[in-house]
Amino acid sequence: MLVRQGTHRNEKIDRGLAASLAAIAGALNASAFYAVGFFSANMTGNVSTLSDHLAVGQWLSALFYSGIVVAFILGSAVSTLIVNEGRRRSVHAIYAYSILTEAALLALLGCADLWLLAAWRVPVLVLGLAFLMGVQNAVVTRISDARVRTTHVSGMATDLGIELGIAFDILRGHEPEAEARHNLSKLRLHFYTIVAFLTGGILGVLIYRAVGGYLLILAATLLTMIALDAIRRAKGAASAVGTFQSDLHP
Repeated sequence: MLVRQGTHRNEKIDRGLAASLAAIAGALNASAFYAVGFFSANMTGNVSTLSDHLAVGQWLSALFYSGIVVAFILGSAVSTLIVNEGRRRSVHAIYAYSILTEAALLALLGCADLWLLAAWRVPVLVLGLAFLMGVQNAVVTRISDARVRTTHVSGMATDLGIELGIAFDILRGHEPEAEARHNLSKLRLHFYTIVAFLTGGILGVLIYRAVGGYLLILAATLLTMIALDAIRRAKGAASAVGTFQSDLHP
């Protein structure tokens, strides 16, 4: 899921990426809202709320919402820098290493949620998650050529609606039937992403109610497992290529 990029990916790989990372993002986003009343990945809502606070002169609240947006953008920027450096160095599993970095920071954030003083808990949790959701969304967007988004569903819901409209035109004979298979593939991907995010959100709130900040540590563990599996596969593929080349040029 985290090794092949762009046109080298297939529908199954994209669906696996969407199902796993969207579910984790949904769990984190929903549990954060349950815990402290803020969304960490919904930049549309956060910018709208920022506009509202600026309009009525609530400067302190506006500053906090500005921080959420900036943290998300910084997360995306940092993720891009990591990926770019890895690609320059021909690190085939650089996307997996980026997710592994996210997992490590998420585990630290979980510890902070469990043990920080109440006065610091809300800003650290919300801004930290916004940064990490920016990291994850940039990784997924780049590796899939923007076919998959996992930290929010606005784009996926729009794409799902577009593909439903195209499917209706195909059924009416207004679009070539040759597009039907490609259309069905996109429909499945967008539908799975939304369902995964929704399911993750439900489970995230239920688990957070039971164990609190340990949810973040659990999510970090799952991300670590996904990343390490991708790193192992990348190393195995590189080893196989090296062996093949050695056989060709003894």
